[in-house]
Amino acid sequence: MKMILTITSLLLLSACGLNSPEQPVPINLPQFKIQTTTGISQGRLYASADEEAGAEVVSWFDIPYAQAPIGDLRWRAPRELAAPEQLIVEREDTACVQQASRYGGVEGGAEGVIGSEDCLFLDIRAPKDFAVNKYPVMLWIHGGSNTTGLKDYYDYSKLAARKDVVVVAINYRLGALGWFTHPAIQGQHTGEDQTSNFGHLDIIQSLKWVRDNIAGFGGDAGNVTVFGESAGAHNVYALLASPLAKGLFHRAIAQSGYTATSSLDSAYNLNGVDTFVTRGAWQITQKLLARQGVSESDLSGDAMRQRLKSVDARQLIGLYTDKPDTVDYSPLTTADGIVIPKVGMAAALADPQYAKNVPVISGANKDEVTLWFALHRYFMQTSYPFTKLLPPKVTIKDPQLYNFWVRTRSQAWKARGVDEPLSAMEQAGYDQLYNYRFDWDDQKKSFFIDFPSIFGAAHGTDISFVTGDFKYGPVTSYIYPESEARDQMERTFINVWGDFALSGIPDQSLDFEWQRYNSKTKPYVRLDRDEFLGLQFETETLDTLLAGIAADTNASHLEKCLLVWETLINIGNADIARYQSWNNGQCEQLNARGEQERIALDLIKEFGTSSVL
Repeated sequence: MKMILTITSLLLLSACGLNSPEQPVPINLPQFKIQTTTGISQGRLYASADEEAGAEVVSWFDIPYAQAPIGDLRWRAPRELAAPEQLIVEREDTACVQQASRYGGVEGGAEGVIGSEDCLFLDIRAPKDFAVNKYPVMLWIHGGSNTTGLKDYYDYSKLAARKDVVVVAINYRLGALGWFTHPAIQGQHTGEDQTSNFGHLDIIQSLKWVRDNIAGFGGDAGNVTVFGESAGAHNVYALLASPLAKGLFHRAIAQSGYTATSSLDSAYNLNGVDTFVTRGAWQITQKLLARQGVSESDLSGDAMRQRLKSVDARQLIGLYTDKPDTVDYSPLTTADGIVIPKVGMAAALADPQYAKNVPVISGANKDEVTLWFALHRYFMQTSYPFTKLLPPKVTIKDPQLYNFWVRTRSQAWKARGVDEPLSAMEQAGYDQLYNYRFDWDDQKKSFFIDFPSIFGAAHGTDISFVTGDFKYGPVTSYIYPESEARDQMERTFINVWGDFALSGIPDQSLDFEWQRYNSKTKPYVRLDRDEFLGLQFETETLDTLLAGIAADTNASHLEKCLLVWETLINIGNADIARYQSWNNGQCEQLNARGEQERIALDLIKEFGTSSVL
C-alpha cells in the first residue's frame, strides 16, 4: 500500500537528524564481471558491516531484464532483450514513472511525477564465493500500491551474507503504465499483448531472466523464492494464481498481501457505470482528451490508440495523482483471462488447475492500518507545549475508539489478505502453507509521540527485519531502537526467511514446530521478540469482526458504518452488497464514501490537511 507518503510526515516528528552510517568502500574485481543474455555487468565487493555474519557480498546493479517498454511497446507484454555483448552502465535513476516521494527513494521535489518508462532493471546481491557455489535465489518484489516504489530502496546484503542466498530485487511498470484497460489498446493486440496486467508480466519476465542467467551469479535456478510486501505480496499471489508463472519459482512469501481484482469492464468503466470506480481508463481518457481539446467522438480507434501511445508518461500518471486528498479508486489488477484467470485472483488460488503446489508463507502485521491512521486528524490531536518551532505533540483523541478501529481493521487485513488466500490454496491442494502475525512493537517513546501505542507493528515495519537495514529517516531511533529485542526479531526473520528459501521449511532455527496451516484450527506463529515468539491459533474471522462492530457501544452509528465499509472494501474484492445488508441494513442508506470525503474536506478546510503534520 501507499506507505511512502505517510513516512514523509512521520519523519518530521524528530527535531534533530541522525548521522548516516559510514558506507563500505566498493571493490571492483575482474572475476566479478558477469556476462548475461542482456549484457555484461561489473560486480562490486562490499565488506559486510554485519560482524555476526562475518561474510562479504558482491552486488550487481541496474541489469536490464527486458527491452524498454517505450514507444509502441507501451502497454505490450515485455519483450526479451538479446544484448549479451553490451556493457551495462549503472544508472543514477531507474525509477518507473510514479509520484515523487523523497523518503521512498524517488525524489522529485515540486515535479510531482518522476521516473522513466525505461525502468525494467534488477539488482543482484550474492555471497563472495558465488562463483563456486549454487545458492538458493530470493526475488524481492517491492510494495507501494503498485503505483510507487523501486528496487534501489532495499539493500538485502545482510540477508545474502548471513543465509548464503542470492537476492534479486526488481523494478516493474507501475500505475496506469503497468495496469491499463482500454479497447483502443487491447482491441488491437493479440496473444499476451491483450493483457491489461503488464506489471505482472514484467515480474514474470524477470523470473525468466533469473531462470536463464542466475547460475552465473551463484544462484540455483531450480530453487527460487518469490517474496514481497503489500503490493509486492499481492503480486506474489498473482504469480501463484497465474498460469503463465508455472515452473518459474519454487517457494513464496507474502507479507501483508491482498487479493483485490477488478473486472475488465470496471477497469475501463465506460460512462462511469461502476460508481465505485472513480478513475477507470475511460474516465482518465476523458480528462486527457478534455485537456487536449478533443472529443472522443471525433477520433477513430487508431487515432485514440495513437494519442494514448504518444501521451507523455508523466502527464498520464499525473491524471491519477492530481487530487491526492480525495477518496477515490483506480482499478489495477484485472481478471483478464490471460495473466489472471477470468474467475479472479482469490478464486484462482482455490482452483487446482492453477495451483503451483509450492511451500507458501503468508502473514500480516498486528497494527497494519496505523500507518494511515496514526497521524490522521480524525483520531489524533496536536498541542504545542513549548513552541511551534518544535514539532507538535500528538495524542489520541479517543483511545478506546482508535484501538477498536485499529484492532478491527488490522485483524480484518489478516482475515481477508492472509487466512482466506491460505484457505483457498488449501482447497487447491497446497499442503505446505504457513501463517504468521508480526507483533513486534518494542519501539521507543518520544515526548512528541508514543510510538508503541500509536504506531506499533504498523504496515511495512516488518521489512527492515528481513533486510537488517533499519531506516525510517530521522525517527529510525524511535521506530527501531537498538536493543536486544530488535536483534532478536532481526535474527528470527532472517533465519526463517533464509531457511525457508533453502528448504521450504521455516522452523529450522526455532525451538518449536511451526504447524502447517489448515482452515479448521488456523495455526499461526506470532513473530515477536523471543519472549513472545510462538505458535497460536486464530479465532477471529470476518464474521466475528463484523459482529464485534455491531456489539460495540462506544462508536457512533456513522463510525460503525465507516468501519464496516473499510473492512469490506479493502484487501479483497469490494463487497458492497454485504455492507448494505450488514446488521439488518443499518448502513444501507449511508453513503460511506461520501462521508469519508466530507470528513476529509472538513479537516482540510479547518487545518489545511487531514494529517496532524
